[in-house]
Amino acid sequence: MRSSFAPAKVNLCLHVTGKRGDGYHLLDSLAVFADVCDVVRVEAAETLSLTIDGPFGAVLRAESDNLLLKAARLLAPTRGAALKLEKNLPVASGIGGGSADAAAALRLLADLWGLEEVDLAPLALRLGADVPVCLASKPVRMQGIGEILLPAPSLPEFGMVLVNPGVAVPTPAVFKARTGPFSAPPALPAAWAGFADMIAGLAACTNDLEAPAIGVAPVIGEVLAALNALPGAALARMSGSGATCFALFESAQAARAAAAMIDRPGWWCWGGGLYQPG
Repeated sequence: MRSSFAPAKVNLCLHVTGKRGDGYHLLDSLAVFADVCDVVRVEAAETLSLTIDGPFGAVLRAESDNLLLKAARLLAPTRGAALKLEKNLPVASGIGGGSADAAAALRLLADLWGLEEVDLAPLALRLGADVPVCLASKPVRMQGIGEILLPAPSLPEFGMVLVNPGVAVPTPAVFKARTGPFSAPPALPAAWAGFADMIAGLAACTNDLEAPAIGVAPVIGEVLAALNALPGAALARMSGSGATCFALFESAQAARAAAAMIDRPGWWCWGGGLYQPG
């Protein structure tokens, strides 16, 4: 059996820079991956199947057609495989869990089926705007609708706390609630000299979806207040279209200690460092 981690994607900033004629919004975002993951496993089988477990598996088991199955059929419509998903990340939470799962499935199935020469990026984009960035699961600057991937600034070591209040926030509703002009692209350097330099740079950026998401789900404001109150929290912001929010710390150890202070019924919380691809 082959297996792959599918780490949480965190948007450290997210500027909405425009809108295409087909209705898709143009974004400019710095994305990193946290060391908390779903796990995807595959093994050979005559027919295509998917089993789901894990803390957040029940929500997905109710779906008629999971993104992992769509990924498999897109890669090779007639091939069979037994897919297993350990769902550890909250669903519809702004940290790209489903996209990371689909990307992991594409990688594993290409290996299982001997399709290593297939360019997975175009297939990933057909599955969703966040799937291409999840193929490599490393820091990157995302532009366009997610298909333009550029080098991220060189990052110092840091940790983060992630909190999700247990409320699913539909992305279309957040974009519909967004008003006002589009933003200029964030001013990102080639490198940040250290943690304080990175925090100063990110503080000059925004997540343009944060305010409309709070309008859709006011509890996001409570999450941000709780994160800002943690000792050592240097910057708190929402990721993606919500509802997961993050706070940045000088180290993974400091983040783990801070995460232990969050104790709210129904809230999912994690603290640690960045994912390191194997």
